[in-house]
Amino acid sequence: MSRTQFLLPLLAVSLSVSTSPVSAQTQERIEPAALLVIAERAQDGAQQNIPPQKSTPPAEAVTPRAPSSPATFTYPSQADGFGIKLGGYNTSRWAEDWRGMRNPKKRDDPLDPLKYLPLAGDGFAYVTLSGEMRLREQYVSQPSLLPGDHRQEQLFRIFAGADLHVGPLRAYGELAHGGLAGHNLGTPAAKSRNDLFAQQYFVELSGAPVRGVNAGVRYGRQEFTDGAPGLISVKDDNSIHTELNGGRAWVSFAQFRADVFDFKQTTLGLGGSGDDRIDDGTRFSGVTFGVVLANQPKRKIFFDPFFWRERNDTLKWGKATGLEVRHYYGARLWGSVNKLTFDWLVNHQGGDYRGRPIDAWFLQAAQTYSLSNKGLKPKPGIHFDYGSGGGAYGTGTIRNTRTITAGSIAYSYQLALNLTNLFQVSPNFTLSPSKSLDLTAELQHSLRVDENDAVYRGAGTAYAGTQLIKGAHVGDAARLQATWKVTPRVSVIGRYEYFEPGAVLKAVGSKGSHFLAGWVSVRF
Repeated sequence: MSRTQFLLPLLAVSLSVSTSPVSAQTQERIEPAALLVIAERAQDGAQQNIPPQKSTPPAEAVTPRAPSSPATFTYPSQADGFGIKLGGYNTSRWAEDWRGMRNPKKRDDPLDPLKYLPLAGDGFAYVTLSGEMRLREQYVSQPSLLPGDHRQEQLFRIFAGADLHVGPLRAYGELAHGGLAGHNLGTPAAKSRNDLFAQQYFVELSGAPVRGVNAGVRYGRQEFTDGAPGLISVKDDNSIHTELNGGRAWVSFAQFRADVFDFKQTTLGLGGSGDDRIDDGTRFSGVTFGVVLANQPKRKIFFDPFFWRERNDTLKWGKATGLEVRHYYGARLWGSVNKLTFDWLVNHQGGDYRGRPIDAWFLQAAQTYSLSNKGLKPKPGIHFDYGSGGGAYGTGTIRNTRTITAGSIAYSYQLALNLTNLFQVSPNFTLSPSKSLDLTAELQHSLRVDENDAVYRGAGTAYAGTQLIKGAHVGDAARLQATWKVTPRVSVIGRYEYFEPGAVLKAVGSKGSHFLAGWVSVRF
């Protein structure tokens, strides 16, 4: 597919959308936490709220969707475990509530009626349609940090979803397409090139069994982000989202909630919807809790402990491949106090790998301080990321950290690094020249935790031979990001990174690499 073929459909849709506000949904603005996060969203520093999640960039941090049952849902919607809103929209489109479009006076353009199609005059049954088109171009000067030709990619994403509500019953379906063209692509990955993917399909029963209590159960293929974003996400940076198969059930009160789940991973194919299968060799189950410690206008603090179990029948560490059963115990403390936003995570990982014990730690701390709500609204911040390492090439305890579905954009835009066996410190600074434009710069210093283990790429594979090299310095990076919210429906992102390998990576032939990307997203 040529670049022109990519651009024309997107241009046609862009010209058809207006600058109408998303008035049917509740929006609260919040401060960014750090450049360690990805996606597209807008912000207003005048209000204090919650910090963004790691899967979303600071320039796009806003609260999650309005609750589907505002009269009965009592737990704060920004912490309910149903995802992150992107300038009026949610990463997971089923988490949006468009019942306000039932009122014709709130419809400002030809697409608004698609958000509420009544099947019954009393509002008992209705359908919401949703969609996204995203055109992205990116360049990497040294793919995989190796000497050789550059790589250039044009990526095109299309999502189309339908959300049917009949009283307390619900059925949601979403199709996805990923197009890929460019230079020096190598073997295409199904997350980038996919003719047709049945991305989500589930049924749900939810409501308020008694006053002040909200509960629900859902089964099918779905997106799940109820947990620390450093551990789980939908990987929105990819053309195709990360999906799980199984069920979840939740209950929430005014100050407490619980979410129980049991899932299997999805293995993607490159063709039609028939080649994307449930991976029976994996399983991810557990429970996430939520406790409201504070919920005032200038003080919002949430505490989310979790207890998870992950099984992978064919996991590779070092030169061995086999069954791993890993347990994740930990808690996330996050929120805002006046001008300070913070997001802290402590996670211990235990279990067994091919008869060997697992003893690993995953620690993260991100904080941002708003110096002023006037002018450029400067916001300095810093985040620390620690993933233990060791044991992959030995015979004793495995100390390497793992993440479940989270991406590695937080550690390198060009996927040069993974958190396994890594410590990073990253100061950053954000300016907001206008309500629709945010500029962020970040420096990053990366060290290896265990010198007898490898350095790991973003995909989780080891840089060959690094386990034999002594030294701790992995590399340094400089990053820039610009986010422009053109309209509530249209956003533009620009991103740059230069990664300079440290002594460990240089010893195995790694070279410095530039990364440049830009994309436009159109949603309805």
